[in-house]
Amino acid sequence: MTLATWFAFFAACWAISISPGAGALAAMTSGLNHGLRRGLITVPGLILGIWTQLLIVGVGLGAVVAASATAFEVVRWSGVAYLVFLGIQQWRTPPRDWTTPTETGYASARSLITRAWAVNAVNPKGTVFFLAVVPQFLNLQQPLLPQYILIGLTLSFTDLVVMTGYTALAARVLRALKSPAQQRMLNHLFGGLFVAAGVLLAVFQR
Repeated sequence: MTLATWFAFFAACWAISISPGAGALAAMTSGLNHGLRRGLITVPGLILGIWTQLLIVGVGLGAVVAASATAFEVVRWSGVAYLVFLGIQQWRTPPRDWTTPTETGYASARSLITRAWAVNAVNPKGTVFFLAVVPQFLNLQQPLLPQYILIGLTLSFTDLVVMTGYTALAARVLRALKSPAQQRMLNHLFGGLFVAAGVLLAVFQR
């Protein structure tokens, strides 16, 4: 991969990371529910999900999923179910008194990372995207492993910056909430967005 090719991919990564999607929703939901410091635990999980997708493509399983209608449907509906589950869970989240924060009842760091990983890892649109876009930046005359590592590191950097920003934005909104009604409204908004993301994934056609 030449430097010019990498710069083109770097620019594409920013567009990919900034564009609203399930990952951005997960980051903002985590910031909303847990504040900035704890909410940032979600970001490594999202990045691990990206590496999982990249690994799938790198070892050729992505091609199998894309070519097999049955495999694609299994993965797609798993992603749909998970996004809808997250939406219902967020919708039902009760208002909290953020003037006296407490760790009681918070999800563990492992749980936050696992949930975030699943959001990116089970999304078949991500697999198809990597299959369609990543090969455009690869030099097949050179070893592929270093190129895949560079691609993964580049995506990780842009996603780290963008998802940290999304989490911080949501955390600041959270601190501005004063009433249970406002908190319920925001929880319903994010819950509805997760469900909408699941619906879009359900109607997604290859």
